[in-house]
Amino acid sequence: MNLIADGHPHLVADLGGVTFCDSSGLGALIGIWRCAKEANGSLTLAAIPDRLGRLLHVTGMDTLLPAHPNVDAALTAYQGDRTTA
Repeated sequence: MNLIADGHPHLVADLGGVTFCDSSGLGALIGIWRCAKEANGSLTLAAIPDRLGRLLHVTGMDTLLPAHPNVDAALTAYQGDRTTA
């Protein structure tokens, strides 16, 4: 959250290395998302493992957190959103 406080409210989280995520991990993602939103920013997920993707879907968080297959795709999508806004 230091990144947000330092003026970087738009974040991409590369989750490709995540092998386990429970409610604590989900709570951390939600907390980061809320802080980013409060700073008029965003949290985008990249390279989500299948199990985490299912957890996000079951909890409905997949509707709030955009996801992309990798970081490059997430950054490209963000740049596209900025040029059309």
